Amino acid sequence: MKQYSRAQLALRNGQDREEIWCAYQGIIYDVTTSRLWRNGHHYEHWAGQDLTKELGDAPHSDQVFNRFRVIGKLVG
Repeated sequence: MKQYSRAQLALRNGQDREEIWCAYQGIIYDVTTSRLWRNGHHYEHWAGQDLTKELGDAPHSDQVFNRFRVIGKLVG
């Protein structure tokens, strides 16, 4: 699995590039196709970062990530 740094993940925030990525439990997901992540944000959450700690506030479980393509592993 390809590895990406936090800095590389941050570039996929929906603002700097077309890709919209976020990480959860060390895995990076491509959420570009989700209408809920347009412009790089979803409610009070922002793309391009690790959302592991924030998921506890979400009205859904981590199963939501099963809908998205895995990009790689978050390192560092």
